[in-house]
Amino acid sequence: MNTAVGLFAAFCTTVSYVPQLKKCWETGSAGDLSLRMVLILALGVATWIGYGVLQSDIVIIIANSVSLCLLLGILYFS
Repeated sequence: MNTAVGLFAAFCTTVSYVPQLKKCWETGSAGDLSLRMVLILALGVATWIGYGVLQSDIVIIIANSVSLCLLLGILYFS
């Protein structure tokens, strides 16, 4: 049950980046976003990956790795 809750939470938080990345892709810009916020968020997500490795928690590692890739996509347009 714990893993199911974790997977659902990870899915929701990870998928939340997709609409923003889609908008950046379509407009070619992330100008409406705070670069500082996106960088701090990316640092936090990268830290979560490290935590997942330390805890040997594959859900945390995969979800945050996907989130970081999406954030890097958004940063590309900054």
